[in-house]
Amino acid sequence: MAGFDAIEVERKYSPAEAEDLPRLASIQGVDHVGVPVTEQLDAVYFDTDALALAAQRITLRRRTGGPDAGWHLKLPVTAVERQEIREPLEGGLEAVPERLRQQVLVHARRHPLHPVARIKTLRSSIPLYDADGAVLAQFSDDRVEAQSLLTPAEPQQWREWELELVEGHKKLLKDADAQFAAAGVPLASLPSKLARALGSNYPGDPLQAPKPKRHGPASDVVLSYIFQQVLALKRHDPGVRVDAPDAVHQLRVAARRLRSALATFRKLLDVTSTQFLRSELQWLASTVGQARDTEIIRQRLKEMISAEPPELLLGPVAQSIEQHLNDIYRPARAAGLEALDSDRYVRLLDSLDAFLADPPLTGTGEKEARRTIGRLVSAEQIRLAKAVRSVDSAVDSANEEGPQDAALHEVRKCAKRLRYAAEAASPVFGKQATALARAAEAIQEVLGDFHDSVVIRETLLKLAADSAVGGGNGFSYGRLHAREQQRGDEARARFYDVWQNSRPEPLDWA
Repeated sequence: MAGFDAIEVERKYSPAEAEDLPRLASIQGVDHVGVPVTEQLDAVYFDTDALALAAQRITLRRRTGGPDAGWHLKLPVTAVERQEIREPLEGGLEAVPERLRQQVLVHARRHPLHPVARIKTLRSSIPLYDADGAVLAQFSDDRVEAQSLLTPAEPQQWREWELELVEGHKKLLKDADAQFAAAGVPLASLPSKLARALGSNYPGDPLQAPKPKRHGPASDVVLSYIFQQVLALKRHDPGVRVDAPDAVHQLRVAARRLRSALATFRKLLDVTSTQFLRSELQWLASTVGQARDTEIIRQRLKEMISAEPPELLLGPVAQSIEQHLNDIYRPARAAGLEALDSDRYVRLLDSLDAFLADPPLTGTGEKEARRTIGRLVSAEQIRLAKAVRSVDSAVDSANEEGPQDAALHEVRKCAKRLRYAAEAASPVFGKQATALARAAEAIQEVLGDFHDSVVIRETLLKLAADSAVGGGNGFSYGRLHAREQQRGDEARARFYDVWQNSRPEPLDWA
């Protein structure tokens, strides 16, 4: 079985030992049912000693028997959906496939994965078809025997029904719920066979984010936003490790949003705790994001070269650019991966978990959300306006990044912080905050183009200088630099237009 990913949507039910099978053909949308197939399944579940995966409702197992024998990793997506990732049965009995190990490192961290339970299932599986012969769902009547491997205990035995969607709609599950309930068969009280196997050792419900209210405490707004960004950081961590598209960008954005929220709302939080987290999040975003910055430059220069007439590309311009950027990208990528495997990163993750489990709040956090959060977001808006005024007073020098370039970069950072602050405030300010975030984002994006232009021009100057030292011709790099200079000037002009005509409107919090 090759690597396989899918979204699993299923229901589990707890029938009596002697319960008759339900009338499956009477479920809405089902035309007929198939012939039952009996399978003997044997699964060993893996976790840390502290059940770090189970605490996040993640299951990792090695299963033999049945058509999908192999390693199965199930990650929660929503309350009713899980992403299932499979790998074939290769290596030793306890050798977790590297792809799956990478997926859970952000939760397991330094702790080894080992067997925590063994579950044997005698399964009678029945496909449910529609009138066209498509398989809507798979019904399973399971006789289960489970053994916890954490502490000495007698094996448990029970009966369980599963109904898993294949091509059917979720309405099918709702109709099955109603029919089974009417027959006296309730939904299973536990989320998985593993939960029942582990009994009292199974972790309680995962920590949930608070739900902010306009007249509730201001701290709920901040903690809800921080909670979301910690989840995002952990969600994108595996993608960075396997070089998934956009994963580095998304992890860095989550780290920056966290750092920004800790700065904007610092009056609600203990200073010592926030200073440490802000410093470490800056390190993470900077270290992991270096490779991403190189990729942005690479893509832009490729586009520019492809638009150049071939006769104006004098010398191995494309090859030189590729070699130069590869020499930067490879160590940057290695440094990012090294950061994710470091004790420093583990300490940061542990600190974020501890922060959310016991938030270091000040008395200000107990004040009403709307006025308190509105005031702090408005402070970010004032900070942005001040940064824009500083641009007007800056005078460019002969340097590539003169005072005005640096001032515009500061405006971009202020716009980004305002955007994130407005995003955090959206649960209590609604459309006002959403509009403010969008206006700030527009400034951030146009000045992001400007900043990229500055960095790309620096790269082209370096390449031209290197070419001259080697006796090459810098003509093509000069052309590219001039085009990039024009793009930077256009971005600068667009910023002034955006600021004059659609600058961020303040929140009405008074």
